[in-house]
Amino acid sequence: MAITFNKKTNEFHLQTNNTSYIFTVLENQQLGQLYYGKKIRHKDSFQHLLVKGNRPNTPYLKEGDMNFTLEQTKQEYPSYGTTDSREPAFQLLQENGSRITDFQYKEHKIYSGKPKLTGLPATYAESGDQVETLEITLYDALIDVELTLLYSVFEEMDAITRSARFDNKGSEKVNITRAMSANLDLFDADYEMIQLSGAWARERHVKTRKLETGIQNISTARGTASGHNNPFFALKRPNTTEFQGEVFGFSLVYSGNFLAQVEVDYLDVARVSLGINPFDFNWLLEAKQSFQTPEVVMTYSDQGLNGMSQNFHHLYQKRLARGKWRDQVRPVLTNNWEGTYFEFNEEKIVEMAKQSKELGVELFVLDDGWFGKRDDDTTSLGDWFVDKRKLPNGIKGLAEKVTALDMDFGLWFEPEMVSKVSELYEKHPDWIIHVPNRNHSHGRNQYVLDFSRKEVVDALYEMMSVILRDAPISYVKWDMNRFMTEIGSAALPADRQQEVAHRYILGVYDLYERLTSEFPDVLFESCASGGMRFDPGMLYYAPQAWTSDDTDAVERLKIQYGSSLVYPLSSMGAHVSDIPNHQVGRSTSLKMRAEVAFFGAFGYELDVTTMNDQDKKEMKQQIEFFKKHRSLFQFGTFYRIESPFEKDGNRTTWMVVTEDQSKAIVADYHILCRPNERFKRLLLKGLDSEATYQIEGYEGFYYGDELMEVGIQLDHHIFRELDEFEVPGDFYSRLFILNRQ
Repeated sequence: MAITFNKKTNEFHLQTNNTSYIFTVLENQQLGQLYYGKKIRHKDSFQHLLVKGNRPNTPYLKEGDMNFTLEQTKQEYPSYGTTDSREPAFQLLQENGSRITDFQYKEHKIYSGKPKLTGLPATYAESGDQVETLEITLYDALIDVELTLLYSVFEEMDAITRSARFDNKGSEKVNITRAMSANLDLFDADYEMIQLSGAWARERHVKTRKLETGIQNISTARGTASGHNNPFFALKRPNTTEFQGEVFGFSLVYSGNFLAQVEVDYLDVARVSLGINPFDFNWLLEAKQSFQTPEVVMTYSDQGLNGMSQNFHHLYQKRLARGKWRDQVRPVLTNNWEGTYFEFNEEKIVEMAKQSKELGVELFVLDDGWFGKRDDDTTSLGDWFVDKRKLPNGIKGLAEKVTALDMDFGLWFEPEMVSKVSELYEKHPDWIIHVPNRNHSHGRNQYVLDFSRKEVVDALYEMMSVILRDAPISYVKWDMNRFMTEIGSAALPADRQQEVAHRYILGVYDLYERLTSEFPDVLFESCASGGMRFDPGMLYYAPQAWTSDDTDAVERLKIQYGSSLVYPLSSMGAHVSDIPNHQVGRSTSLKMRAEVAFFGAFGYELDVTTMNDQDKKEMKQQIEFFKKHRSLFQFGTFYRIESPFEKDGNRTTWMVVTEDQSKAIVADYHILCRPNERFKRLLLKGLDSEATYQIEGYEGFYYGDELMEVGIQLDHHIFRELDEFEVPGDFYSRLFILNRQ
């Protein structure tokens, strides 16, 4: 069993293959945390792990008892104001102005499987999975509100998910001003916090800092999880590396404003909190209503950061992504955006598709500019009907011409936005997120539609579904190119205005759910100015995301490396674009651009009709190579070996290995060529230590243990691609393909 209850001591022991999570009902009937970490044997009592004691300058719960205080107790879902002055997991504002609550243990149930979260994306269990769920109901009798804590244990995937639900059973309203999805009080604070932060075109860079007394957090108040801070962090011991040492990983399955925080108190206890950002948030919970928080995924590994990442990859690839495309290799595509931008017509697109097909491309994607009167980014968002000037035969006519080439056809939308120069805005100016009598800020000359309103979501669903029903479309790129400002809704009363940001995200999820349900064969790819909304919530609906608008091979090393801390390769859209690169102006070889982009959902973003014959020949060979190995690239076990964020960042290496360890592909990237460097070797990972491997294109064979402990001696003449006196130059990459003999 994954979940065990010690009835005499009121303890819960949650176990995965390699971890234990233990907590108990405290003497005041609240919940206390006892242990989370490497798996330990179950026994009848873990009460010795509950620390009590008389400390100076400390408040205590009961008169005459100088032993029990919440200030010094590790807790599961703490409140504020009753001997605990740390930041709480939740806070409820009551009609009398009180924020004090007392949620006591009422009951619990344990069952196989995992429930859905109403209106929210979440991991799921399938038949035969070793997944158990624990629901604990806490009750505050004074305000007649129930609090249900949900824990689901993915035993084989070494993951535990958590969320909370508030049910107002009484007759009075309460305001939820804070509702974290999970809280965890760790025994000490001797950790380094790893986060994924950045900005447009440099998303998810790895940042590391030591925990110190006080609060350290990442958050967003932009209305969406963003490239500035991803809804993830890890806590690792200072000596933990990619392959050894302890690390805890925390990931929030949510796409809106979030807070991910660690508070270190004066006793060196580290309190972890993740959930909806309480800044500018309030939820009015009326009588007989419920509020469900998003889901947090927790994992622990004593096998370093790679061990943590592989846990996330396995879970998110198999039990967060859904539908036809979850387990199916993704088509090689060409997207016209950087090739044409807004300047195209039907003839141009068909010719690009035709020449792409000749080189082996399987899917052609028409990006921005096909609708309304969209000649630049100042008009037409919201007018999801075809521009007959560019496409006289409509989307259907164009799609049929492309599919007649034995290719699939894909289309770009930006459904959450509207231009003021559009028919939709002229009819419904109040449909944008705004505050009356205040300025309307814009971004990219566009405004955010109020998806907290059902009629707005309904209208977008009707427009998009008409197009998808009418034309043979097998792929949708769903973009979102600006954040929220002046957050308000014309449809909500004053006491619900701080619900807008969360209701908006629920509206986005609703539209995704409707479209993916009606069009289950369509591959949806999420996008937000590239990777500005690359989060687990989106993966539930769209199994891949456009990782970044930055397609430069050198910059992509950091972006894809950082993304891989949480997200599987199958989720990363990765394209080869033209040079000089449109984001940074750098020129790299077609070879290196492809050898970076291979590690993801692979494609091209350029005008193939302007390529020379030599580049076309190379492109065709790249596509053939990728198709041969794409199952490994997209679904293999991924290992990060050398980081672009460490040392001087001049070298990056990573590899993928099949589940049965019979095949592996290793990538080695060098940025700048340097004279008279030290000899280099490449230590591989994840191989069968007792098997022999042959490296394609090189003589001899090698045992797995040698390749992992001694490595490939890159400077040996056997492995030199160039003759003795040649130098590789800047921006140089190599692949090694290993086959077990």
